[in-house]
Parts: sequence; structure tokens; C-alpha cells
Amino acid sequence: MTTLALDRPAPPRHISPGKGFQHALSLAWRGILKIRKNPEQLADVTLMPIIFLVMFVYLFGGALSGSTDAYLQMVVPGIIVMNILQACLTVGTNLNTDVTKGVFDRFRSMPIARSAPLIGAVLADVVRYVVCLTVLMVVATIMGYRIATSPGEFVVAILLALAFGLCFCWGSVFVGMVMKSPGAAQALMFVFIMPLTFGSNVFVQTSTMPGWLRAWADISPVSLMANALRGLMNGGPVAGPLAGALAWMAGAVIVFFPLATWAYRRRV
Repeated sequence: MTTLALDRPAPPRHISPGKGFQHALSLAWRGILKIRKNPEQLADVTLMPIIFLVMFVYLFGGALSGSTDAYLQMVVPGIIVMNILQACLTVGTNLNTDVTKGVFDRFRSMPIARSAPLIGAVLADVVRYVVCLTVLMVVATIMGYRIATSPGEFVVAILLALAFGLCFCWGSVFVGMVMKSPGAAQALMFVFIMPLTFGSNVFVQTSTMPGWLRAWADISPVSLMANALRGLMNGGPVAGPLAGALAWMAGAVIVFFPLATWAYRRRV
């Protein structure tokens, strides 16, 4: 009796980095198509920037800065950092959803790099960051915010905000891979993100805080990036806070990228 071989190529044992990156780009395009077919996935990055900006400027701006116009100039760069971090929450939740629904079992049977689904999901998340920043800047401009520096410095600020999100999203990926359900992953990430963003100089100057909180807020990655963006968008010192923010970004990648990769390989 003759045994017929399955007419299906076996997954290659070794895939070059170039091929792996191509696979990741293909899966990133899959993620973008999912967003295009389900635009409600962008609700958090379109509505939350508007809610935070309007709420804090018109409710607290006069009390904190004496006028809403002055407060708007101070708070917009900080809200950029805050909303980019909050946008990072979704990638971990979505990855957890794909794993629990068996989507990654299908990827595992395909002749693609094993890390491609993970990297592709992270690359697709850049679309969410761009939408978030676009909505925020349009609404801020309508409310009266004006960039006081050159267009080049503004472009650098936007690129830095995107890089900040890409670096810290690996923490979200790690949490998404170790938690058992999407709801648990989202809840745990929210618990970390909210104190991190509010315990900073996004909304108030650190000089008004208790000593123990000020000591942290002055070196917080959110505060440092917010100050760097203020310098690039409003004018002021950039080098000091930017160096600190870049150090935090490098640390986030060094710590969370290996952990996320380990958790991903262990899960799938």
C-alpha cells in the first residue's frame, strides 16, 4: 500500500531576518485591514484625547494656571504622552484575544517566522498612535493651541511621541501574553498606566506635590517626555529631559522586549 505525502510544504527550519520582517509587515497589514473594517476599534484613540483635553482645560485650567489659554499651552504636550501610553493598552489586549481564540494556532502552522505575528501586531499599532495624535492636535488647534517653534521641531516631537509608544508597548505585549483573558490583561495594564500618567507633570507642576511624590514625578518617563515635547513645541530646554526620556525608552525595550518574546513563545 502506497502512502501519499501531503501536498503541503513543511515550515522552513530557518528563516532569515529579512524574510521574517517581510512576514511581520504582512501581518501588520492584516492588523490595519482589521481596523479599516472595524473602525470602532479606534474609539479610544479618537474620543479619549478629546474628553481629556476638553475636561481638564475647561474644568481645571482657570484654577491651575489662571486662564484656560495658558493651561492649554502647558497641557497639550503632556496629554500627547498620556494618550500615547493609553493607546498602548490595546495591543496587549488584542494579542491576548487572538491567542485565546486560537488565531495563533493557525499562524503556527504556516511557514512564517514565529515572531512575525507579535512584531506585526506592534507595527500595526502605529496606525492607532497616528490617529490619536492627529485627533488631539486638530482639537487642540481648534481650542486655541499654537505651536511656538519651527515645523521641523514639531515633526521631531511627533516622531518622539510615536517612538515612546513603540518602546513602552512591549510592556503591554508582555502583560497580554501572561494574563489568561483579555479583560484581565486590560485591567492590569490600566492599573499601571493611570498612576504612571497622573503621578507626573502632565496636568500640574511637580513643585505643588508632596516631597515623596515630587521625587518620583521629576524622574518619571511621562514627565521627562512631556517636558521634552514642551521644549520642542512651546520652546524651552530639550536636551536634559530628552536624554532622560530616551534612557527610559531604551530601558523599557531592554526589559520588556525579551520578556514579551519569552512569554509569547511560552504561550503559543
